[in-house]
Amino acid sequence: MEFIGECSFFMMENTVKSLRMEQKKPFCAYLYDLPKLRNHVHQLTTSLPSVSRLFYAIKANSDETLLRTLAPIVHGFEVASLGEIEKVRAVDKDIPILFGGPGKTQDEIEGAIDHKVTLINVESVHELQLVNYIASQKGTTVDILLRVNLRSSVPNARLKMAGVPTQFGIDEVNIPIAILLAKSLLNITLRGFHFHAMSNNLDSKGHAEFVDRCFELSKTWEENFDFDIFYLNVGGGIGINYQDIENQFNWMDFMDRLNRVLAKHKDANWEVLFECGRYITSSCGYYAAEVLDIKQNHGEYFCVVRGGSHHLRLPAAWKQSHPFTIIPIEKWPYPFIRPKINEAVVTVAGELCTPNDILARDINVPSLKAGDILLFSYVGAYGWAISHHDFLSHPHPDYYYIEADTISGSGSKMEASNKSDRTPAAGVP
Repeated sequence: MEFIGECSFFMMENTVKSLRMEQKKPFCAYLYDLPKLRNHVHQLTTSLPSVSRLFYAIKANSDETLLRTLAPIVHGFEVASLGEIEKVRAVDKDIPILFGGPGKTQDEIEGAIDHKVTLINVESVHELQLVNYIASQKGTTVDILLRVNLRSSVPNARLKMAGVPTQFGIDEVNIPIAILLAKSLLNITLRGFHFHAMSNNLDSKGHAEFVDRCFELSKTWEENFDFDIFYLNVGGGIGINYQDIENQFNWMDFMDRLNRVLAKHKDANWEVLFECGRYITSSCGYYAAEVLDIKQNHGEYFCVVRGGSHHLRLPAAWKQSHPFTIIPIEKWPYPFIRPKINEAVVTVAGELCTPNDILARDINVPSLKAGDILLFSYVGAYGWAISHHDFLSHPHPDYYYIEADTISGSGSKMEASNKSDRTPAAGVP
């Protein structure tokens, strides 16, 4: 499945140029391609087996415009706080919600019940009793899933929430205790299991094997403890290959393998829930940052941009270079020499007072000038949402939402353009 269409990318570059012409300050903005988001998610949902449901994990990006765009397409939203529940309910009062997270407070559980959350993913025996207690105080019954921290069978993903000692879920060996307790409590109904175990997995074969293992364990528990499972939540964790954006997770191969897993377990007759975040919104987002200066220190070139890790923290957090394209800007407003480099290796740094503020390191560029704009792709997930926005009190970026014919946001509304003039950095799409 293709994530990034050339026409969309070309349009985005020319859009940035047009927006830059509207303002005098250095350009810095997030831009979201909404038709691209719709098309991508439509392909995902229509390729799913009939028993599967796709939920968007809004922790990846809880921007209201994105939530409104996704609400008619996905089967629901996954949230991890009362704040996220309220964001979803502000967009859609009825859409199904899955509520997870390892540290739920009483206020959050009460809020989840009040906002009619569909399922609560319970992360411990204590939390199981707390949910039951709060439900009893409210005179209601709550549907729950038990979150399992697997002992093994977790793909070799970038981050692991299970298969290793972590704060997430209930140790696989203790699930029988939790099942017996859940069956004894009057104000909760055990509907199945939750297995979110990883983040940024790129292996479609390993992911299907993981789902198969979730089925095997759940069927064993259902049989041994004599209760009916309705939902198998296999979590999210499907990733983005930031280092080679032409070589992404093979969704269609995963669908083929998933269908074989479902055929193997056809007697289960459960709904299989996916709660993806990064894989849904990453490809629709772009971050544009204007080059403020180019300098050479200790024999190495550095490009300093308006923006940085306080807007886009992922590259610094994961210690990786993020893919970008250079948008050349010919206009230069000053009477003195314009900093520039040709056929050079450069490190892209932000405007913060820390050497850790790096967006890309040791990148070959054919040409780069102060005033050019770097357009980072695949930033629609875990970009602004996880960044330390107010460090040094720099201005926040602008936001633009691109439809087929218009662009809106940050006080701007204009026609979208489809022309392009781009200079790709060597080795960077």
